[in-house]
Amino acid sequence: MRSFAVVALTAVLASAAPLSDADCKYAVKETHPVPGSFARVGDAPQDHLIRLSVGLKQSNFEQLERELFEVSDPSHPRYGQHLSQDDVTQLVKPSEESLELVKEWIHQHVHPDAVEHSSASDFLTFTLPVASIEKMLDTKYSTYRHRDGFELVRTPQWSLPLHLHEHISTIQPTNAFMRPFGQAKLYRTSGGTRALELTQDGSADADSKSSDISKSCHAENVTPHCLRLLYGTSHYKPKAGAKAQIALNDFLGEINNRSDARLFLERFRPKAVGAAEAFKQISVNGGNTQQTPENATQLKQEIGIEGNLDVQTIIGQTYPMNVTAYSTGGNAPYIPDSLEPPNDPQNEPYMIWLNYILAQSDIPWQVISNSYADDEDTVPPSYAQSVCAGFAQLGARGVSVFFGSGDAGVEGVQVGGNCTLNTNPNKKQFVPCFPGSCPYVTTIGSTSGFSPERVAYDPANGFRPGGGFSNYFGQPSWQKTAVESYLNIIGNANKGLFNTSGRAYPDLAAYGVNFTIAWNGSFIPVDGTSCSTPTAASIFALVNDARIAAGKSSLGWLNPFIYSTANKAFTDITIGETQGCNTTGFTAQKGWDAASGWGTPKFKELLEAAGVGSSWNY
Repeated sequence: MRSFAVVALTAVLASAAPLSDADCKYAVKETHPVPGSFARVGDAPQDHLIRLSVGLKQSNFEQLERELFEVSDPSHPRYGQHLSQDDVTQLVKPSEESLELVKEWIHQHVHPDAVEHSSASDFLTFTLPVASIEKMLDTKYSTYRHRDGFELVRTPQWSLPLHLHEHISTIQPTNAFMRPFGQAKLYRTSGGTRALELTQDGSADADSKSSDISKSCHAENVTPHCLRLLYGTSHYKPKAGAKAQIALNDFLGEINNRSDARLFLERFRPKAVGAAEAFKQISVNGGNTQQTPENATQLKQEIGIEGNLDVQTIIGQTYPMNVTAYSTGGNAPYIPDSLEPPNDPQNEPYMIWLNYILAQSDIPWQVISNSYADDEDTVPPSYAQSVCAGFAQLGARGVSVFFGSGDAGVEGVQVGGNCTLNTNPNKKQFVPCFPGSCPYVTTIGSTSGFSPERVAYDPANGFRPGGGFSNYFGQPSWQKTAVESYLNIIGNANKGLFNTSGRAYPDLAAYGVNFTIAWNGSFIPVDGTSCSTPTAASIFALVNDARIAAGKSSLGWLNPFIYSTANKAFTDITIGETQGCNTTGFTAQKGWDAASGWGTPKFKELLEAAGVGSSWNY
């Protein structure tokens, strides 16, 4: 029940004339340093349009967190009793006071009809020119150029009227310099892309080929048949029909080409060829769903490698499960053709997609695979926390969210990072990645080798999986015991280079080197956590299928399950390290480690841990 003071304030707001900006005292709400990889190149054009999202303080997120843990903890009586959309909305919607105050302020700058509300009204979105936003936020936008040529319009600092500070959590795009990178690495040699010689073993459906891993798995040509043998899913046939589904996300203009998928499935899983036309594509915010051949510019930018890898990997392992590919637009950085950048190069794709999907009354899939990441310190904490809270809402509704751990070891998501943080550019530090550092996603590292398996490393393109400790999110209770054990083992190694009290990742790992995919009509080899992430997501999608077929709920947010009931359902990886920053990075050790998590999945043991061990007798 609201206090008398709040009720009185609401009445005053309803009857009094709106406060103008001139009547309000402004103060800085948030400052975030410009990453060292960006340089200011000039003022932002005053007529440049920005689609601004204002995030309001959620009224009862702490209660959502408690309920999320209860329905995700296998030892809790509420385990598996996921929340509905309405349940979640009631917990995260802002207070009436917050909503009215923020709307009053926004409506001074933009017509009410031009303001879009998220399903819980915790995000209000509208488009204005830079000149208007600079006045609204008492700030100055500039054009910043990344060292690789891409440009963004951003400001390192923004302000609000003092009376709104406690009601607004984040506003973007302002000081977020995030550039989500696809985590697929095309294998190259000094002479260009390596020619791929396909082997016979593993080139057809598992029903007609060898079940011997040593004969079907080749280090230079990893196929769906190999992966299904390696993780024990080769003879499992999905049973739940349309009730069990899996989805993937495309950002950065990525596409999922059906003709390439058909070529891939004809070669590696013939019985699934029909899925090349059957998987569903959904465009969010103008996302690219083209099916025409890539043009010369797209081929030069290697558009389609990431999207093809994701959809081919998932169909190759989960057929005949329904697959949905979401393509979210409005997020790609750009290389300008002139001094003036185009309108709305929005670069906050996660929140765009989250607001779209959380508005759906029914979410048909139980697993979502994301193969994108950026360095954690490129986004301000407020935005990272808002995005992470969105993933928590998905978890509460029974969805497992997967992200890769980065592809440059402890240097972050890109090989050649400078091993410093924006907050202290003169001090050497390991660089954590985001969203992999969010505790409400399951973060996947990579392995290579079949007997034994080890932490992946491919010197041809510098790929080594990321791992580490967040500087934004504290260490959750469900992983403290495992992490403390690991820290005791490594002792003073790399002391001072990482935050020992942060959320630690990865949680798991899967194979991530030399995946064979079809792109632009040819077969090519690809490395990265973009390989291991959809692989792990596919395995858990099959576990969900078994649970749903048995009349049980989906697993939902996985981490409490992984770190308790299921922590023995993985092959422990004890060889290898993440490397980077002129160190060995984090080493693999017995038990959980910051190089491979708990290790790689064992399907039979996962079914048993999930309470559907009888599904093994198929």
